[in-house]
Amino acid sequence: MRTRVTAIVSVLVGLLAAWIGWGLYVIRTTDRVPFETLERDGAFEQRRYPATMLIETTAPDRRTAFRRLFQYISGENEAGDAVSMTAPVTTSAESVPPETPVQTNGEDGTSIPMTAPVRTDRTTDVVSMAFYLPPEYTLESAPVPTDPAVRLVTEPSRTVAVWRFSWYATDRRVERARQSLRDRLEERGLEARDELTVLQYNDPWTPPFLRRNEVAVTVDY
Repeated sequence: MRTRVTAIVSVLVGLLAAWIGWGLYVIRTTDRVPFETLERDGAFEQRRYPATMLIETTAPDRRTAFRRLFQYISGENEAGDAVSMTAPVTTSAESVPPETPVQTNGEDGTSIPMTAPVRTDRTTDVVSMAFYLPPEYTLESAPVPTDPAVRLVTEPSRTVAVWRFSWYATDRRVERARQSLRDRLEERGLEARDELTVLQYNDPWTPPFLRRNEVAVTVDY
């Protein structure tokens, strides 16, 4: 009996170690949108992002929008290239989208590096979602979508204030982080220029204690 219990414990410990190892591997190897850190104070940070290329779509719901963009990075573009998706995932603070896969390859196995966040803006009727492309891409060089509902656009350079938090981005944790960010902006006399968004940096299999999330908003600088 004791031998059996020991074997079960050993298996569980091995699975936990593999789970943590996978999370650490993904964290180390996942590309992210480049930015300049302007200020860091605990969980609060101000960043300067450069102008960035992205693909965008507007749909009746998050799943439809996500599926369109996922099909684009899976090879549904004029070049037939697959795109490796990276972190973070961005959505409105009121509505978090499905988790994002780390990578997918098209039929020819070609992989185009892709930077994020995935940006989602939600109104009462539609969802606007976007995946960010690496800074070396332009409107001329980025793979052209074959779906007319997916478009290539350029986001101008911007200054962003964020508040970092861990574990899963539940409604309660998001609301708590959002209030903390608003309080910090008020302390510094900063004014939000758009709606708060949620940034998620990890794939669905990352342990919750290793997960990184942020609420973010554009501010003046």
